[in-house]
This record gives sequence, C-alpha cells and structure tokens, in this order.
Amino acid sequence: MSKKQPAQAPAPTAAPPAGLPGRLTAAAALTALEGLALAGLGVYMLFVGIAGDPDSPQQAETGGLTLLALAALPLIAARGLRLGRRWSRGPALITQLLALPVAWTLYSTGGAMIAAAVALAVAAVAVVALLVNPTATEALGIGPDGQAR
Repeated sequence: MSKKQPAQAPAPTAAPPAGLPGRLTAAAALTALEGLALAGLGVYMLFVGIAGDPDSPQQAETGGLTLLALAALPLIAARGLRLGRRWSRGPALITQLLALPVAWTLYSTGGAMIAAAVALAVAAVAVVALLVNPTATEALGIGPDGQAR
C-alpha cells in the first residue's frame, strides 16, 4: 500500500533582485551585446570555413571556434550581472579591458572598421564606468573600502 506523496513546489527560478540599479542592468546589456556579437562572428567564420571558399578553411574554422569560446565569458558575466552576482564584475571588467586593444586594432585598419572600433571602444568604456560606479558596486555587495560584504 502506498501513500500519495504531497505535490512539491517547483524549484525557484533565479530572478534578478528587485533592487537592481539601472547602471548594473545597462552594464549587463552591453556586455551581453558584446558576447552576442562575438558569437555571431564566430558562427559566421565557422560557416565560411565549412561551406564557403576561404583561403584557409582550417584557419576560418579554428577562428570561429575560438570566437565562440571567447563569447562565453561576456555572456556568462552578463548573466551574473543581471542576477546581481558579485563574482560577475571581474569577468565583465576583464572583457572590457581586452576589448580596448581590439578597438584600437580595428581603428588602425581604417575604412569601415573605424565605425566598429568607435562603437566597441565606447561600449567598453561605458561598461567600465558603469561597473566601477558606487551604486553598482554596492548592489553587487562590494564595499567602498574594497572589502566584500
């Protein structure tokens, strides 16, 4: 004879904290946009390497896989920022600091890449400014004296 088990409540989903400041949301959105751009470029390079006619299919495929792997860092950091996780600030800042030399390289190539370089540099500087803002650091539980709360 078995007794009927009471229905268990579903596991709570990870919802963003109610008091998440707009600065943190904006930083998460820009970081996610950068990650999506990297992933899109990686998919494009893979497609060209497999179905297209590149000079070096192996190089295109390897570059595409590398970009897909690199896209994971800003996407994971953006999710962590959106959820108000303290650990996400470091990877988000690292992503932005790595984006600045990339923007300079794009700018140096000239032509149509100048617009992409300016957009990337503006986004990177904006995210850094948003993440070091005291409102954002307090929302992530990082104290003004550098000690985690």
